[in-house]
Amino acid sequence: MAGHKLDPIDRQILAELQADGRMTNVELAGRVGISAPPCLRRVRGLEEQGYIKGYHADIDARELGFEVQVFAMVRLSSQAEADLSAFEARCRAWPLVRECHMLNGEIDFILKCVSPDLSTFQSFLTEELLKADHVANVKTSLVIRCAKDEPGLPFDVLEARLARNA
Repeated sequence: MAGHKLDPIDRQILAELQADGRMTNVELAGRVGISAPPCLRRVRGLEEQGYIKGYHADIDARELGFEVQVFAMVRLSSQAEADLSAFEARCRAWPLVRECHMLNGEIDFILKCVSPDLSTFQSFLTEELLKADHVANVKTSLVIRCAKDEPGLPFDVLEARLARNA
């Protein structure tokens, strides 16, 4: 299990940075109970090892005029690896597609899309997504409201699991 590679201080650093990635190294060190220089070395190590992929601001899409959020369930006519990879690459190039996940089962991909309005999304759907190579079928669901949008990982669940397996 990957969590075993990290010690409790590393996991606490990750949890603290996940909650507030803007805190200073001195504040982070104080929260995890070590001095600033080793804390900074640990953070740099976590970045280099790929545990920390980046630092981002949590932007309110609606405040910027992105009023529409849609989940698009995409079925392809071919599941050859080259075609799956080509579709993933195409999704990375579409600005309205914010997430793309390959699934098993009836649906090949689910896309999380944002748009300023329905007509912009409809244009994307009909002029881009439906015309993409090997797209056989697309079903869309418009988000009415979001009950939970929790970024990151539940570190308390990880710690409880590690404690049980210790």
